[in-house]
Amino acid sequence: MRYLASSSLFLCLALTSGARGAEPQPVNTTDIAAWLSTGVTNERLAKVVKDRGLSNLPTNHELQQLLALGADKSLLAAVDIAPTQSAKIGPGIPDALAEAAAEIRKQQFHSAELHLRQVEAIATQSSAVHYALGTVLRREDQWEDALDEFTEAAKLMPDLPENHSALSYAFYHFDDGDYAIAEARTALSIDPNNAEAYEYLGLGLYSNGEFAASAHAYTESLARDPNNVDVYYDMGIALHASGNLPQALSAYQHAIRLRPTFWEAHANLALTLHEEGNLAGAVAEYREAKHLAPTEASVRNNLGNTYCDQGDFAAAAKELEELYREHPEWQQGHACLASAYIAQKKYGAAVGQLQLALLQNPSGAAEHRALGQALLLDNKVEDAVHELRVSISLNPDNEAAHHLLGTALFQQQQLQAAEKEFRQAMRINPSAENHYSLAACLMSMDRNEEALSELENASRLDPAQQLYHARYEELLKLMHDSGKAQ
Repeated sequence: MRYLASSSLFLCLALTSGARGAEPQPVNTTDIAAWLSTGVTNERLAKVVKDRGLSNLPTNHELQQLLALGADKSLLAAVDIAPTQSAKIGPGIPDALAEAAAEIRKQQFHSAELHLRQVEAIATQSSAVHYALGTVLRREDQWEDALDEFTEAAKLMPDLPENHSALSYAFYHFDDGDYAIAEARTALSIDPNNAEAYEYLGLGLYSNGEFAASAHAYTESLARDPNNVDVYYDMGIALHASGNLPQALSAYQHAIRLRPTFWEAHANLALTLHEEGNLAGAVAEYREAKHLAPTEASVRNNLGNTYCDQGDFAAAAKELEELYREHPEWQQGHACLASAYIAQKKYGAAVGQLQLALLQNPSGAAEHRALGQALLLDNKVEDAVHELRVSISLNPDNEAAHHLLGTALFQQQQLQAAEKEFRQAMRINPSAENHYSLAACLMSMDRNEEALSELENASRLDPAQQLYHARYEELLKLMHDSGKAQ
């Protein structure tokens, strides 16, 4: 169904270019009521009426109906003075349309859909009714049917930018960036000052990975509608994706100023602050997002992970334990909770969390390494060796896994195998710690000359660590006392 609808796009575009040279189609009170019911602004509709005129004379009853649907004085005035194509009274606004409008306000979208289908059956040539039905279907997540309705609306009224903007958003939902961009640009070719079309152009460009161009489109949208909180939010996402974190922060903060209860903006602001290293700020924003959306699992998960990065493992454990109590189906955060348990020396509990993490990512080298570390701390050395070997098979250049495997093998007195792993760790990162661990292994094999050299390297690399120098002096004295000093 989607591609059948998409193929009719070419007809829409052809009709649009042809229609620009013709007189715009007049509208009637049913059209105005349908657009009003789905949130098209009074200002925009007043312009539509002024540009297109009316097909029939409106009655006082119809004007009262429009007033009840949300028409303001400027729109009613535009209707009252609009030129009419015919002096006859039109068919009037169907009662089912008024009922649909009331249901839309109550977010009773299925009932609204049924009433709009009744209206559509008697107003088959009303672009506005197709547009309204498409909007309701979109709210019901019936996107393919919505796309068909928007396509029909654009065929009937190809020179109305709202129809092309609606198509653009539908194509964006289907991750069809090229069509989303094309429809937004069609809307802009009809109305170069259409803020909504720029907004959807930004979404289409974002869908295609053109993040900087997407942010520019949002800037153009805001130049025409400076208080659109959703555009600031989407701009933040595009700027974040382009790597412009300072500007992303600014966009999210502006969205929050316009709508302080916008929990998603608080959560994205927190994520960006976290990436900038402002962990305290990230915690504050995640806590606000949690206050606004207490049942949102992702917020509690990210807050717990931020506590982990802060080193506040008690707070992390509390947050994530509450998360799993409230959302036992949640599948993230187990590695963070394991880190918190390790910090609290609850090694068995950490092993359980890491086993859950591996259920979600069986081929995760980091998860196998972390489980190996927890098992080693829990004195399950044989199991630790197995997990660490798996981790290294998945990522041979994992320094920490080689170091931990060397430690586990050292505990099993498999000294030659341990030496090999410590040397692998040192190949990847010749750190003081790796030199020191290799020295300990060499000393256990009575290779004191080599061990002395490794301790000297460790002490040179980290002179502030007194342990390395002390062990060097002890080994040197031991070798001298045994008559082996050179």
